[in-house]
Amino acid sequence: MKFMTRKNRMIAIFTFTSTIIAGAFSMAFSKKVVQPDGPLEPIKSFYEIEIKDINGNRIELASYSGKKVMIVNVASRCGYTSQYKNLQTLYENWSDKIEIIAIPCNDYGGQEPGTNSDIKNFCDVNYGVTFTIAEKQNIKSKPKSPLYEWLSNPDLNGWNSTLPSWNFCKYIINEEGQLIHFLRSGVNPSGKEIKDILQG
Repeated sequence: MKFMTRKNRMIAIFTFTSTIIAGAFSMAFSKKVVQPDGPLEPIKSFYEIEIKDINGNRIELASYSGKKVMIVNVASRCGYTSQYKNLQTLYENWSDKIEIIAIPCNDYGGQEPGTNSDIKNFCDVNYGVTFTIAEKQNIKSKPKSPLYEWLSNPDLNGWNSTLPSWNFCKYIINEEGQLIHFLRSGVNPSGKEIKDILQG
């Protein structure tokens, strides 16, 4: 019994370490901003995807038509968690041009272990978040979020196959519901890259 307990502990440590190393490697050697080379021809509309907010209510993505949308996978115990503050500032300053949907996920280093209620309280108390927070979802584990299936399947979105390499990666959807950018964790929501996209 002790052997099995120790074995399971070692497997968990190995999995956690491997996830962190893979994420760090990807962030260090991958382009920070990725965008399509040619015309966009998504097979399935972004606005058809069904997801729920952190209170369990359906998010009507079609209501965001005419605005850009940022999708960002978030975690409460990550080195990038402070980006919540930058996301809130971005939303307060640019909410006429962009909607933000935060997607809590525990797939990257186990850094979002809480319940939907825990996550909602964390965001309210620490960052005063007013943009949309979705219910907790799977991105790398199963069952995979339909949203991230669309975001990472070129047969659905028209060009991109990249999943988040770590917490706080961002996808930008344009005013017509087309995926136009993928930005890695190190891209600050208040930084030049995001502002250039919004002003473009």
